[in-house]
Amino acid sequence: MLNPGLFFDASTVITLVGGTMFLMWLGEQVTARGIGNGVSLIILAGIVAELPKALFQTFNLNRIGSLSGTLMLIVVVMFIALTVLIVYVERAQRRLLVQYPKRQVAGGKMFGGDSSFLPLKLNAAGVIPPIFASSILLLPPAIGGFLVDKDGFGWLRGILSMTGYGSPVYLALYFVLIVFFCYFYVPYVFKPEDTADNLRKHGGFLPGIRPGARTAEYMSYVLNRLTFIGALYVAFVCVLPEFVIAQQGGALPVSVAMLIGGMSLLIIVSVTLDTVAQVQSHLIAHQYEGLIKKSRMRRKKT
Repeated sequence: MLNPGLFFDASTVITLVGGTMFLMWLGEQVTARGIGNGVSLIILAGIVAELPKALFQTFNLNRIGSLSGTLMLIVVVMFIALTVLIVYVERAQRRLLVQYPKRQVAGGKMFGGDSSFLPLKLNAAGVIPPIFASSILLLPPAIGGFLVDKDGFGWLRGILSMTGYGSPVYLALYFVLIVFFCYFYVPYVFKPEDTADNLRKHGGFLPGIRPGARTAEYMSYVLNRLTFIGALYVAFVCVLPEFVIAQQGGALPVSVAMLIGGMSLLIIVSVTLDTVAQVQSHLIAHQYEGLIKKSRMRRKKT
């Protein structure tokens, strides 16, 4: 067995850790000075940069006969269907009606009495659950690779073969871990107690529900139901392509597998939709600033 030495191991670790920290710093700079999450945009750029190559290799393999027409049709249909499904679900929201009571101010004028909506996303966890799940599933093969050849650890071969990539146990664990991390991560993204407290401070309330603890309980109830549907959706999108790839027995090349990869499509669509929404909000705020400046100029002229 080749042993490159301690210098190679140290330089490899330093390079990987240093490169990761640099990318994190670069992502923070993009977040502070740009639009959207910088780390997500960097990941998106890396995936999108490989898409033209993956498309070219896929059509080239079909042209030379390495990829059958039926399999090519399955890849294209799955790519389009998953993209449409992700766009539809990522834009889905559960809107809670919030009402504000009327208030009387000096002069007898009444203000307030408006109503608005509190949007709750169907997939509030985003792409974090499949990333966590895939990272955890990579640990057993990595650890087993160091111990499988040593004396006394031969039993690891059977376990690793059962939990190897594409096996039924791997797909089942992948599905369960995605659902688990959806429920684990959503409370960090949206906290019903803080939202209910903010609504109470600003005088807002949900119709028919007492402000405070009852509002937080109702939000938690709605959020748990949404998380259940969102977790099943994320697990389906990520596990289905893995199942199709496993059924082909390695017949699909890496480029084709990347093209229909559920995690890649989920990252591309979700990050793109979030970025477009932030750009639109930035443009609307810029238009409002221009209207305010024009109204001030008109007041000075008069």
